[in-house]
Amino acid sequence: MTKEQTLLTGSVPKRLAAFAFPLLLANILQSFYNVVDMLVVGQIVGDTGLAAISNASKLCYIINSICIGMTMGGAVLIAQYKGANDKKGQAETFQALAVLSFVAALLVTVIGLILYHPLFRLLNVPAGAYQDACDYMKIICWGTIFVFGYNAVCSVLKGLGDSKSPLYFVGIATIINIVLDILLVGPFGMGTAGAAYATITAQGISFVISVFYLRKHKVFFSADSHKKFALQIDKLVSILKVGLPTAIQMVVVNTAYLLVTGMLNQFGTSVSAASGVGLQINTFAGMPCWAIGQAITAMVGQCIGAGEIRRARKVVKIGLLLNISVTLIVVIGVQIFAEQLILLFGSASAEVITDGVYYLRICCGINSLIYAVMYTLDSFAIGVGSANIAMLNALLDAVIVRLPVSWILAFTLSMGFPGIYYGQALSPILPAIVGFFYFQGKGWEKKTLIHDKR
Repeated sequence: MTKEQTLLTGSVPKRLAAFAFPLLLANILQSFYNVVDMLVVGQIVGDTGLAAISNASKLCYIINSICIGMTMGGAVLIAQYKGANDKKGQAETFQALAVLSFVAALLVTVIGLILYHPLFRLLNVPAGAYQDACDYMKIICWGTIFVFGYNAVCSVLKGLGDSKSPLYFVGIATIINIVLDILLVGPFGMGTAGAAYATITAQGISFVISVFYLRKHKVFFSADSHKKFALQIDKLVSILKVGLPTAIQMVVVNTAYLLVTGMLNQFGTSVSAASGVGLQINTFAGMPCWAIGQAITAMVGQCIGAGEIRRARKVVKIGLLLNISVTLIVVIGVQIFAEQLILLFGSASAEVITDGVYYLRICCGINSLIYAVMYTLDSFAIGVGSANIAMLNALLDAVIVRLPVSWILAFTLSMGFPGIYYGQALSPILPAIVGFFYFQGKGWEKKTLIHDKR
């Protein structure tokens, strides 16, 4: 018996919180892949290893964002079919998502292997960290198929209303990743390459476990499922309608982070390492926000499939209040313990600690509350099937604000690297405004990806 469930009945706050909490734990555990890499490498290899993974992790985020974005289309479409109680549509969506994920994984692997060298040169990766960053990235690229596979399975389960199974998968993989990190980087002396091998091994195990789970519980797997396989082009198009803009949205944002890292690299290894650590902490701080957003996407998707517009509006309003409240608590905690959090990453450099704390003071404050509004409303738009709104907001965030404002403040106005931090802090304001007006409108109420099948 699977843990899938309808999200169309019961108390909205309770449903939202119960669905989001396992997603939060899964997000935290999954983010441990890069954080554990940084912790172990920082302790054993030192600041050069820390700077290497700090730079390589930006490319990893881009790869992950493509995987998550593309598979998100499957989650939304399956959620809408779940709301409409259309099992055939759910099964056909799963088949289309599997094909799309495999092809996309191959393309991303090839492109990643071709581009990481020139990108690191473009980003002015510090000379002492350059080779380590390349070694790490090459190994990660070869593991892309596992990232796509795992995210595809988890997207299917989330769309069906199951947020607990992905937590179990990633929990096992995280334990394996931690153990391998310690062994490969330390006793085996493999340095940053050992951390990369630990990561892709853990991701591969997570993927294999998730597939076995689907087969065991016969979620779209049956004795004659291979005989029924037929790629439905309309399902593929619907997945791409959501998945492609979502992937573009996430790639644009993470590319902006990559380019910002290139700006920060010009201020030396200490600033590069400090900003990488600060970003990792900020990433953890954003985990509750993302979990609630993912829950909103799934709940809104099922509501749209069932034609429950009033409940969809209620989900967004309660989700918005919950997201702002939780984010506020997290931000207060980060501000109080900023220095202790930076020290966890093992750097003994007073300059790295000072610059890292400064990063958190600016980039994990009031702006995080605005980001929570932006992300909640983007998640709603994706659940409706209007991922183009989230893509537009990503362009506003990165291209209109983050990059130009950071450059102007840092270099034109000679503020140095703090100017880059301020540019990042200002970036979610415009997208939050756009998302608010879209939600307040009526146009989305008739949106659905499955109108021709209902």
